[in-house]
Amino acid sequence: MTTYRATLKLHTAFGTPLAGDTLFGQLCWTAREHLGEAELERLLKGYTSDNPWLVVSDGFPSGYLPKPNVPASLVSANFVGANSFAHEKRAIATVLAGISPSGESSQIAPTNQTQQRKAEKAKRWIPLSEIGKSLSEMLAAAVNDKEAFANGKPVEAPQPHNTLNRLTGTTGEGEFAPYTQPQIFFARDQRVDLYCVLDETRISLKTFKTLLEAIGSHGFGRDASIGLGKFTVETICANEFAPTKTVRPPVGANSFAQENTAIVGATDSHNAIENRSNTTILPGLSPSGESSQFEPTAYLTLAPCAPQGLGFDGDKSYWRVITRFGRHGNLHGLSSKPFKNPVLLAATAAVFVPQDAYTPSQFIGQGLGGDGQLSEIEPATVQQGYAPVVGIRMEV
Repeated sequence: MTTYRATLKLHTAFGTPLAGDTLFGQLCWTAREHLGEAELERLLKGYTSDNPWLVVSDGFPSGYLPKPNVPASLVSANFVGANSFAHEKRAIATVLAGISPSGESSQIAPTNQTQQRKAEKAKRWIPLSEIGKSLSEMLAAAVNDKEAFANGKPVEAPQPHNTLNRLTGTTGEGEFAPYTQPQIFFARDQRVDLYCVLDETRISLKTFKTLLEAIGSHGFGRDASIGLGKFTVETICANEFAPTKTVRPPVGANSFAQENTAIVGATDSHNAIENRSNTTILPGLSPSGESSQFEPTAYLTLAPCAPQGLGFDGDKSYWRVITRFGRHGNLHGLSSKPFKNPVLLAATAAVFVPQDAYTPSQFIGQGLGGDGQLSEIEPATVQQGYAPVVGIRMEV
């Protein structure tokens, strides 16, 4: 399988966030309409047995990935609030009692640290150029929506709708009552990236691009029939995350004087050379003090996924649980039972550390559904529980 990065140019507002599992479902419907039901069944063969034909990510601002969903305590000590939260909590309690830390009467006022923590929380995106660096360096380089979306950050706002009663020529009550629906408005010509892991032994890149372009032409997600979710596919190219990086440690980190020669944690023949300068070689470092290899230890997910029972260390992994209340699209969306059974997933940007040694992988997770587990009206319905991943190095 090959990982591709598709850059989309958005043309209209979206009624549905560009989530990987939602897009996968619409791609399946599009494959059924363009290629036939038999071809879709062939593509989905083995999907719930760790053999997907496609794994697709959420849409991210072009040139960025989501910030890992880890607690502030894992960020460097300079992160605002990581080590001073308890101290500030005690100070706030004192202020609430009407006494300042100096013993004088005080008025309640927002602290600078509180405001800075909010600013740090708003930084949701990591530049692609930071991938392959340590976790603390990645998090320190995080930016907010205003910086990641160069043309202007997206705005979610309610859009009024109404239905006219043809007998009265006005709105009214019940089905004719005005209502609103949320829409996500993007700046003109905003570009987003999708990461797609594709099995080209089952479907060609050209055919996949055709399916993606068909969705962009018709519209993605809710209210596509009234003009939402339109985009064009600008480029699709092969993608590889986490290139080898050379990182220099602080001056002196590799020159601790020792009376006896010592080699600590040598990982290759380059580090196992005889040391005649009475220095200690740190793990993974050459005598010149350079790290010649990036060694990931965890997976950063780029879409919602189902990691249950896949051998991850729950004590070292970090994730946020979401519930997908799925609904059929296309013809099944108009049926008497359009809703699927709810599914629990780990939200995008989860970090999973394997219990055993880390092994490189393009995706993790599992296919869900089949045999009527998700839908009564369509027993073969499946849910993408896979997610493309990026290897990152946890420092704990």
